[in-house]
Amino acid sequence: MRHLQSIRIDWTHRSNWINWVIGMVMVLLFTMPLVDTHADDSATRLVERTAEDMLRTLEAKRKEIDAKPQLIYQLVGTKLAPHFDFEMITRSAVGRGWNQATPAQQQQLVAAFREVLVRTYAKSLLKYSGQDIVYQSAKPGTRDGTVIVPTEVRAPGAPPIPIDYRMHKLSGRWKVYDVVIDSVSLISNYRGQFRTVIGRDGIDGLIAELKSKNASGA
Repeated sequence: MRHLQSIRIDWTHRSNWINWVIGMVMVLLFTMPLVDTHADDSATRLVERTAEDMLRTLEAKRKEIDAKPQLIYQLVGTKLAPHFDFEMITRSAVGRGWNQATPAQQQQLVAAFREVLVRTYAKSLLKYSGQDIVYQSAKPGTRDGTVIVPTEVRAPGAPPIPIDYRMHKLSGRWKVYDVVIDSVSLISNYRGQFRTVIGRDGIDGLIAELKSKNASGA
């Protein structure tokens, strides 16, 4: 196995504004109306309660978070992350390498990748300044039991950024399993990077790289 210092993942190959949009995924999820005809009233109420709770908490803790930004990680991890299917996201991003991993390695991959995404979202959340969001009606997904919720982020002086939320039901609740931003899938974006690391250093190399990324706080 090569030394980890030889591993190079282009974590910032997308522009800063695209990374910001990725970071807004969790926030926008809980401000969008879920209009899928199969979504029941209880799901809508859950989304509304989560949105209100998140906004109230951000407002109440703004000074505290400004003074200690790492608190945003806990906020995102406890209030927003539970509504994403991180196991499916990780499994899809790792691709064929997932079946090469032992159950213990799979658990480590999910935990480490979840932290990477939560950190990315949390840092970007601090930059949100009320950009306009246009929501469209949900439409059936490419597979049974899935839906796609198209949205569009609009900011002055910039072209609109389309964001499609791919969702499925897990244990009776809607979960996000992929996000397509300006025609680029979040899963596909990471899959190529993960494949390169696995090819060089195996599953353990990818786990170590993800953990190193989190430990550095980058």
